[in-house]
Amino acid sequence: MQSSSLLTRRSALFLTTGIALTTGIAAIAVARSRAADGPIVTVHKHPKCGCCMGWVSHLEEAGFTVQVGETKNLEAVKKRLGVPADLISCHTAQVAGYVLEGHVPAVALQRLLSEKPNAVGLAVPGMPVGSPGMEGSKPEKFDVVLFGPDVRRTYMSFVGDQPV
Repeated sequence: MQSSSLLTRRSALFLTTGIALTTGIAAIAVARSRAADGPIVTVHKHPKCGCCMGWVSHLEEAGFTVQVGETKNLEAVKKRLGVPADLISCHTAQVAGYVLEGHVPAVALQRLLSEKPNAVGLAVPGMPVGSPGMEGSKPEKFDVVLFGPDVRRTYMSFVGDQPV
């Protein structure tokens, strides 16, 4: 009688473990499917820049799918994509027909993709301390600029990754 009780317990254990594994695998598949459904962010960065990968991680943590390409000639990329010289930062990205320049927070990108304004894209000029990928010391306030041929205005303001 004891051996059949053990067999039942083992069967229950295997069954429970199988259900848990199946549920976990299904959850991962759904998460990947949702990320794959959204637009892909293509990042152009210099091979030696480390803060760019911090920004990439920030976007991935927010649910974006990101592809990274390295080039030593970022000036040509920025020029081709229409990034104004006074808005330049260390990396440039493309997503859903828009250009992102610098450490644009994921919240601003989500808003851009939701509102779909008539613009070239968003920029965070320079490399503000505390912006995504530039964490470390005390965060400073910075603006995300919406830019295009007929528009240039502050789109959002942040301290660190928090809108203000």
